[in-house]
Amino acid sequence: MQNSTHNELSQKLSLYFVAGTMNCESPDAFKKIVAEAINGGITTFQYREKGENAVTGQKQVEMAMYAKEMCKAKDVLFIVNDDLELMKAVDADGLHVGQSDGNLDTIREETKGKILGISAHTLAEAKDAEARGADYIGVGPIFATSTKPDAEEPVGTGIFHELRNSGISLPLVAIGGLSVENTFETISAGADGAAIISAITLSEDPKQASQKLLSTILQAKRG
Repeated sequence: MQNSTHNELSQKLSLYFVAGTMNCESPDAFKKIVAEAINGGITTFQYREKGENAVTGQKQVEMAMYAKEMCKAKDVLFIVNDDLELMKAVDADGLHVGQSDGNLDTIREETKGKILGISAHTLAEAKDAEARGADYIGVGPIFATSTKPDAEEPVGTGIFHELRNSGISLPLVAIGGLSVENTFETISAGADGAAIISAITLSEDPKQASQKLLSTILQAKRG
């Protein structure tokens, strides 16, 4: 990717909403929250259907297609988490995988023409992700999070300075424990985007929460 494409993707990753039906009270609630978040200004949506009470099979495809069509209507990037076949089935904009979600070289080959995001917890993992052809890196967890029980120890916002000083130029999305209260400092520290789950899914007003988060992120980006 050229720098101009990096910059364009950096903007599209600004407010990166992650959710599945298990983050909501029901599949219908999921649909409502996704619609409200999109109307509130999220710039990327990642469909992550994992864990207890996650829907499977045709229901999962249905939820993914609903989210994809909503995203498409508002020019929001639609990413599928760690499910290559689902990504292909719904023709998503891209795929996001973790370090242990399969052979990264094979995954890159299978996602040609799509956006590939790879999670990294350390500088070494980030360099590896860049070398294997990632289009952006999900960095974290930045703060403690209860959304992902098996999450590693928080690395803090200082990691962005470390990654940039080491020559990594890919867009960086902060993952883990992000909220309205700590998003400004995270973007100011060098993150291009903030991955949000509970600050939107648990909000009484997902649209308003998304608007506030986006405003905070854009303010931090302006410096």
